[in-house]
Amino acid sequence: MIDPIRLVKTFVELAQINSESFKEGKLATFIVNKMASMGIDVRVDISLEQIKSDTGNLIIRFPGNKSVPRILFMAHMDTVSPGKGIQVMVENDVIQSVGDTILGADDKAGIAAIIELVEVLNYERIEHGDIMAILTVAEEKGSIGAKNIDYKNLKTDYAFVLDGEGPVGGIITQTPTQNIIKAKFIGKSAHSGISPEIGINAIQAASNAISRMKLGRLDEETTANIGVIRGGTSFNVVASETYVEGEVRSFSMEKLKTQTEHIMDCLTESAKDIGAEVKINTVRGFTGYNLKPDNKAIAIASEAIKKAGLTPKLVTTGGGSDANVLNEKGIDAVNLATGMVNPHSKDESITVKELESLTKVLLEIVKIALQNKI
Repeated sequence: MIDPIRLVKTFVELAQINSESFKEGKLATFIVNKMASMGIDVRVDISLEQIKSDTGNLIIRFPGNKSVPRILFMAHMDTVSPGKGIQVMVENDVIQSVGDTILGADDKAGIAAIIELVEVLNYERIEHGDIMAILTVAEEKGSIGAKNIDYKNLKTDYAFVLDGEGPVGGIITQTPTQNIIKAKFIGKSAHSGISPEIGINAIQAASNAISRMKLGRLDEETTANIGVIRGGTSFNVVASETYVEGEVRSFSMEKLKTQTEHIMDCLTESAKDIGAEVKINTVRGFTGYNLKPDNKAIAIASEAIKKAGLTPKLVTTGGGSDANVLNEKGIDAVNLATGMVNPHSKDESITVKELESLTKVLLEIVKIALQNKI
């Protein structure tokens, strides 16, 4: 059955392959070779033509009993920064990075569990239905890989995204909607010591705009953040350009719209105040979903979690994932917690027990499908 030693070895190998967003190619090659050694069909999808990455999404097919409901598992290959040169240590059941990097359990824990699932099904010749796994690129940049899947040819009955924070057993049933706001301030350069009065400082316009904004947790449904500000060329030059990037998330579409407009107004008014120009681009990062407790994908996940000896817990989160894209495309999908702790930080970790538990849940999902209980 599940081999914890093999599972941890796979995870460590995955974690130590650089795969920051848009640089997932080496990881994809490793996974393709791993699957090929088991005789599993893998291909790179059409997203390679659309995304500025060095690979597309990986589509893994493991055909089985055609009378059984089709299952899709999804995880993402990219990591956030700092994700280069990751070194992993395993001590007292805890897996974490050595040094000044993330670990990459987000989302290589999900990938490791999928690979171990295939190992178990393949070598123990366990009967199963049609299983597909999609490993996406650029999830951390707004689920770009998931948005470029060929959905016309994607055939599945239920989907399980393996990308949730917290102990295995968590089932994310509700997420907010996210708007991403990008702005470029355009001023006029000048020598800051000789003729500052003829310059228009784009950094000043941006900082004034940010100081006017309501940011952080605005209420129980809404958050807002400015996460990037970049501009200027030298301390003695009035900055002619400054770039700002932020977001708004809310469970309320009305509040999302109101807060997005508030930020845009701050950007526009601050530019106008000093005679600068600002170009603003607002895009939908992801659309929220709110699944009902009687949703079939939730029922499957809950039963699988119980059979794995755990307690299911329905969770609301402020984060987004590829599950948002799947639900928006009409595919019944839930995001499952993978056991990762403190993702997107140098304190990120996961335990061997959680990795094993996650794989057990996936195996139970496959068994439930085989029993035609869905």
